[in-house]
Amino acid sequence: MSKNAIIFFVTVATCLSAAAQTPDIPKEAAKNEPSQKVRVTPYGFVRNYFTYDSRKTYTVIGGEYAMLPYDEDWNLSEAAAQAAGVERTDLNAVPDAKMLAITSRIGLNLDGPLVLGAHSSGKIEADFGGFGTTNSVLRIRQAFVKLNWTHADGNSSELLVGQTWHPMSGDIMPEVLGMAAGAPFRPHSRTPQARYIMSTPSGVGFTAALLYQLQYMYNGPTPGTWATTNSTDFANHAILPEVFLGLNYRNEHIYAQLGSDVQPIRPRTFGVTPANVKVKVDETMVSFSPTAYFQYGDGKFAFKSRYLYAGNTSHLNQLNGYAVTDVNNDGTWSYAPLHAHIAYANFAYGTKWRANLFFGFMKNVGSDKDLFNFGTASTPSYLIYMKGGNSFTHLDGIFRVAPSISYNLKSFNVGLEYEMTAAKYGNLDKNGSIIDDGDLHSVVNNRICMLVKYNF
Repeated sequence: MSKNAIIFFVTVATCLSAAAQTPDIPKEAAKNEPSQKVRVTPYGFVRNYFTYDSRKTYTVIGGEYAMLPYDEDWNLSEAAAQAAGVERTDLNAVPDAKMLAITSRIGLNLDGPLVLGAHSSGKIEADFGGFGTTNSVLRIRQAFVKLNWTHADGNSSELLVGQTWHPMSGDIMPEVLGMAAGAPFRPHSRTPQARYIMSTPSGVGFTAALLYQLQYMYNGPTPGTWATTNSTDFANHAILPEVFLGLNYRNEHIYAQLGSDVQPIRPRTFGVTPANVKVKVDETMVSFSPTAYFQYGDGKFAFKSRYLYAGNTSHLNQLNGYAVTDVNNDGTWSYAPLHAHIAYANFAYGTKWRANLFFGFMKNVGSDKDLFNFGTASTPSYLIYMKGGNSFTHLDGIFRVAPSISYNLKSFNVGLEYEMTAAKYGNLDKNGSIIDDGDLHSVVNNRICMLVKYNF
């Protein structure tokens, strides 16, 4: 068994042990509780976005969720354009504008009776940005049940089972107006999970979660071809779930967390030997993504920030992944995660009128190993699996600044945001990072977002 596999099994065992701890249950709670009705509270909003982009940009959810601008795509080389006497054109320098309401949302908060001495609750939530041939398909965003215990010693614990935000997303997202909510700098995922949170009166606690995939998934090889695809199979075939472990601290003004995400994947289930024979293969790669989060709030002022040393976090809507590092005679391939430094900082001030300023940063640092060259020394070719497919394998980094202003009432919000996202592209080095060989260049997208929202 590999060192990574041993570490992963120890991590899972720790997480399961934490989640399996039986809370203190009062003796009277062991008796059959009197039946109580579940209280149902509807909520939601109607939300309309207008967006303008100055160039072609990688987006999802009908274009409302913006990630980063595509690289330059010139119709001709400079020499060819001069020889032909025609203008050289960047085919991706195309502006775009749209207005959509598909992220309007409806949900039900459920508040129930005591179960095993715990307060029971739940949630089911949907919007219209789901899978399908159009961007108007009803999709489940959240659907979970939750049990909360309060212990005699002042400690409290929470067990959640179902689909909700990833432990690095959710309530700790920045306050930007754009649909992406800080992604790809902020981890963004809602996923099926079992999550346990313990808190103490001193504010110290921990979070342990076992997570599977649904909407947000890895990129990987298409079986039997050289093409890439997005699929939950890469996580599901690994059997063992993704694990998040975090140490938390919370008081009146501060929330802080240190933790790590651990992700096992199985990219392929069969391979081909040098004799062109198909064989079943067991290829597992485990990656680790340590993170630190800090949040401060006092009255009208709020500050939030996160740092993540990301390894294969494409399932968190981030621009990295993994690559093939060796091709073996038994038909198996070896893999290694691609790493990136990813961070953001968010400042906000105000109540009815609220100003917000967001900064995001991502730097690709490649793999700890050299990638396998499927080409030649003069024309290398690598197999890299990452968010967005082959469009971003030569991405060096991203920077974003996004100031906004909003007017907020209890049932009504309107806001205006400017978002400048610069992506730097270049030539691949043999470890998956980008070479500073004079060909590094940046492209910039300027996005304007206007929001009108009615809450109920």
